[in-house]
Amino acid sequence: MLSSKQFATSIVATLRDRGHRAYLCGGCVRDLLLGREPADYDVTTDATPEQVMRIFPETYAVGAQFGVVLVPIPREDNSRKEDNPASQNRGEAAAPTSPKANVVEVATFRSDVGYSDGRHPDEVRYSKDPREDVARRDFTINGLLMDPISGEVLDFVGGRKDLDSHLIRTIGDPALRFAEDKLRMLRAVRFAARFDYRIEPPTFAAMHEMSSRIHQVSHERVRDELTKMLTEGQARQAFLLLDESGLLREVLPEISAMKGVEQPPQFHPEGDVFVHTVLLLEHLPHPCPPTLAWGALLHDVGKPPTFRVAPDRIRFDGHVEVGVRMAEEICRRLRFSNDDTEQILALVNQHMRFGQITLMKESTLKKFLRMPRFEEHLDLHRMDCQASHGDLSSYGFAKEQLAVIPPEKMRPAPLVTGHDLIAAGYTPGPRFKEILSAVEDGQLEGRLQSKDEAMQLVMNNFPLE
Repeated sequence: MLSSKQFATSIVATLRDRGHRAYLCGGCVRDLLLGREPADYDVTTDATPEQVMRIFPETYAVGAQFGVVLVPIPREDNSRKEDNPASQNRGEAAAPTSPKANVVEVATFRSDVGYSDGRHPDEVRYSKDPREDVARRDFTINGLLMDPISGEVLDFVGGRKDLDSHLIRTIGDPALRFAEDKLRMLRAVRFAARFDYRIEPPTFAAMHEMSSRIHQVSHERVRDELTKMLTEGQARQAFLLLDESGLLREVLPEISAMKGVEQPPQFHPEGDVFVHTVLLLEHLPHPCPPTLAWGALLHDVGKPPTFRVAPDRIRFDGHVEVGVRMAEEICRRLRFSNDDTEQILALVNQHMRFGQITLMKESTLKKFLRMPRFEEHLDLHRMDCQASHGDLSSYGFAKEQLAVIPPEKMRPAPLVTGHDLIAAGYTPGPRFKEILSAVEDGQLEGRLQSKDEAMQLVMNNFPLE
């Protein structure tokens, strides 16, 4: 398969051969100039969507009403279009699950008129002038065009200077750019954190003034942007900027509420709950599973409402249970999938159990260590310690146990099944779960080695009714 860059370059060359202007554009140009590998490649051209689809018959007409066509990178096996019934008609191929997966986005030069919904232009006017197309984009560092064949860069907005100055600046009036799409305020934070750039003062002032308008953006788009902030490697800086801009209290008021909530210094010498949380984000692995990142962000979300000063020390009684309920509300609000919600809640719910890990009986320990995606629980505990007291003894104990306990001892084949209980005269019902759990505990603790021993335990402790 051609690389994305090779294919994007071939698209530019083909469009030019047909008499059109065409360039690489947006984030891929920015990343190339920074010496980074772009995640994907975009092309901008004066060819209309209809012309692009005629030149490249196998296309995805997703976004064509806004001048955007997706051209798939040819597969290595050279599978013919007729092998895919969904792509028989030009421009009607089934779009990939991820819009950027193995495709190059080709967009027509355009100027956008009005943004009534705060995201999509009310009217799209195609243009022959790349300057008009660049003028509608968000930030100067994303407004650069490149000839991939000669390497020439077209800069109509001072983007190269801002790259050199490490500056995030909107193209034109920041209030107008943010009014067109409020999500751009979150994108400004993400780019500033990712590249360790400053946000230009007028741009930042507009973000602060308009922060309450972020609620016009769909929950899904906000979630995705926050997830990128959490997983791109600069989560601490991103959330400090979110707080400073006023956006944090709008998108995640539960995290903003952590500020100023004191913690017992003997366990948390680093400071309040917010300080602890953003310090923890600094220890996130990179790359980082999104569920781990969100679990880390929300693990102490229940502390502010449970704060109290007891005679002996500051306490947060029941903060885990409260935190699970709050985290569930946040996950539902941001439209997380059921699977992701389940894992995030599990991380919040289990994070305090490591404090008792060396005291757990053998069966409890093994059940704890075999939890689904336990590596995320272990990572969260490590980061929690690193961002507070620094004691990693429980972390080391868990790692050691994982290494020395064989898989067959961690999850042994059951000695007794429900069918065995029925054959012995037991009536199916809720009691079965209790009985089978007791047998499993006996196995995990090494007390039961055979089916006969297991059935004897059942008969002794659960007599027939």
